Amino acid sequence: MAASCGLIYGYDNGVTGGVTQMESFLSKFFPEVLSGKKNAKQDAYCKYDNQWLTAFTSSLFIAGMVSSLVASHVTRASRLTRRVGRQAILLIGGALFLAGSIINATAVNVAMLIIGRMLQGFGIGFTMQAAPVYLSETAPAKWRGAFTSSYNAFVVFGVLFATITNYFTDHIRSWGWRISVGLAAIPGVIIFMGALFVSDTPSSLVMRGHPDRARAVLQHIRGRDVDIDTEFKDIVYVVDEACQNDEGAFRRLFSKQYRHYLVLGVAIPVFYEFTGMVVISTFSPVLFRTIGFNSQKAILGSVINTLMNLVATILSSFIMDHTGRKFLLIIGGLGMMLCEVSISWIMAVHFGKHDGVTMPRNYATGVLILICICIFSFGVSWAPLKFVVLSEIYPVEVRSAGQAMSVSIGFFLSFLELQVFTALLCGMKYAVFLFYAAWLLAMTVFVALLLPETKGVPLEVMRSVWAQHWYWRRFAKG
Repeated sequence: MAASCGLIYGYDNGVTGGVTQMESFLSKFFPEVLSGKKNAKQDAYCKYDNQWLTAFTSSLFIAGMVSSLVASHVTRASRLTRRVGRQAILLIGGALFLAGSIINATAVNVAMLIIGRMLQGFGIGFTMQAAPVYLSETAPAKWRGAFTSSYNAFVVFGVLFATITNYFTDHIRSWGWRISVGLAAIPGVIIFMGALFVSDTPSSLVMRGHPDRARAVLQHIRGRDVDIDTEFKDIVYVVDEACQNDEGAFRRLFSKQYRHYLVLGVAIPVFYEFTGMVVISTFSPVLFRTIGFNSQKAILGSVINTLMNLVATILSSFIMDHTGRKFLLIIGGLGMMLCEVSISWIMAVHFGKHDGVTMPRNYATGVLILICICIFSFGVSWAPLKFVVLSEIYPVEVRSAGQAMSVSIGFFLSFLELQVFTALLCGMKYAVFLFYAAWLLAMTVFVALLLPETKGVPLEVMRSVWAQHWYWRRFAKG
């Protein structure tokens, strides 16, 4: 059930890119964008450069940043999560997202749209802070990658559901967009109802003083005939050790002893955002409209991309616990970099230079294919592994605080990136893809040198991985 929390994040991301290029939506809320889009004299790269339109998209992420910090209560040693548990955080997140979906579906002005988006962002922030950690804490060590990456699989399912919905609702004049944003209530209901029927994690129960319930839950998860004594003792030991230093989880992250956790906890969400795939995924219908596809073909292109992402995500979940995390991150990073350099070259040479503001059909198709390959590379590497690595690198005493910090950084960067992407596309033109390609080169080198391999290592002994690393051992204690 925790993995299905990815549905709300995926659906919301998927539906937004499609809705923001629907003429029925633009004519009601952003008529100036619609009139500018039809202006033949306007720069081909600048047709969707409107700050209120991007505020509709990006407001969700600033709300998600705030709620993920609230969910973990970082400044006070993650007390909210410790007090109510991860299950309650999922329940609150589902309820907030559901409320936001209803407001968006009934919106009559831009203010209602942004309020609804922010409520959805609060819900996503709560669930994204808790769900990957929930999966990581309950999964067997040898399959933890597959279990945790299932969150991303549901993100992709959500995006696919949204893009297919957009494809059909785009036919409905004047109010089709309401169906698209309103159907977000379905995954909201699924999360809210599902959270009522799941137990909390053993680590969270021990941390909140319920060891007997924790043992019963662990036995239920592992199976009635499985000996859980050693695993349960390890959980109790690390939780007891964490409780001896109950205050100041966030402050500890900035101490030398936790330097390695801080660096990775900041670097991974920063690099993830600067793959360029967040904005490409969110704005892919807008991007396809920019290079010359009509509305239906633009949304269909997004459906194809999402299917490619789904195939890659499923493949990744099967192989990441065999190949390891580093190998996939390096291969995926190189694949995305080559694709984005190629997209930049095609757009530099052929976009807006053939007696119009669009691109010749064969080159536009080439861009679509390159974006598909780029999304496949992303789906097999950074997309699922961001959640996997962040959920497993932190020790239990700073796990909620560290996860909230990483999630909040990601949300804040998503907010900035989505807010300025159409302006960047307008200003930098094709070079915006070279900007992301440079980041991909940097992150691939970083992963190769500084990310320790964590596949198959139990969370309770994860410190030993850092103690054996050629560089981080100077900070870590085994």
